[in-house]
Amino acid sequence: MGEGIVRGPVFSMESESIIMVNITQKNTTLRKAIATAILKVSSQETIEAIRSGSVPKGNVFEFSRAAGLLAVKKTSDVIPDCHPMPVEFTEIRHAIDGLNIVIEVEVHTIYRTGVEVEAMHGAAITALTMYDMLKPIDKGVEIANIKLLHKEGGKSDHLKDGLRGLTCAVVVCSDSIAKGEGTDASGKAVLDKLKKCGFETMIYEIIPDDEEMIRTTAGKLSAKDINLILFTGGTGLSPRDVTPDAIAPLIDELIPGIMETVRHYGQERMPYAMLSRGIAGFIKNSLVITLPGSVRAVNEAMDALFPHILHVFKVRSGQRHSS
Repeated sequence: MGEGIVRGPVFSMESESIIMVNITQKNTTLRKAIATAILKVSSQETIEAIRSGSVPKGNVFEFSRAAGLLAVKKTSDVIPDCHPMPVEFTEIRHAIDGLNIVIEVEVHTIYRTGVEVEAMHGAAITALTMYDMLKPIDKGVEIANIKLLHKEGGKSDHLKDGLRGLTCAVVVCSDSIAKGEGTDASGKAVLDKLKKCGFETMIYEIIPDDEEMIRTTAGKLSAKDINLILFTGGTGLSPRDVTPDAIAPLIDELIPGIMETVRHYGQERMPYAMLSRGIAGFIKNSLVITLPGSVRAVNEAMDALFPHILHVFKVRSGQRHSS
């Protein structure tokens, strides 16, 4: 019984599922990509037909440009792991080079992920539309070299210059952990994030929620010219949350936008981020940032700030930002 039946693969519940990559931790930034494709024709007659607009199916450049624009916007409909996104700008350019037509597709978005695939999809469909329009008059049309030419705006752009020579310190402010009544998780989370950014942490300390001790520690570290000093814990509203109060009198140059960014990023994810009293600024040559104490909140704060915050050291050293 059942002979001759061809059975397909059986998938169990343990089979790996297709999922969209989680991008909720990423920052919304301006992102750009340029992709190219080359359409090769077999004769100069085809090029002249394109130039003169005498191709039977219509204006090759205009039809293919419209198709490419649609392709950019519909990329997430046909590529399973691509996220739907707001496409803020698309331009499709054609250039004739001998028997080659070079297609260039430029895409911009302000979003959490890049538009490389959108630009390449646009280039591919632009080329394929041209192929379809030209095949009745040229049987030798080919599509070649669909590739990404340029991209910018992602996290890697902000790491290009490296972090050579920068030093940092992580200070955990917690009465219970300082007494040995608990284990540090938030400080370790900060260390992990810093390592992923290329930092070599120089100092790691755990101190109580004591205003004088916090102030003394900050002064001691800044006197050593540590570039980046991160305090975690004590930024809330309980009676022992005194980290901002301890740090504030020492700050020579307040940078309000740092913690505004952290609070905005957190508020998009949970409603209590607005209650954080964290502050940030320079004490002498050290950038001091006071982060929340919970693991979730400190991870979100690090995601909100790094690696973009590191541009401050280029500015302080007199280097100009390249756009």
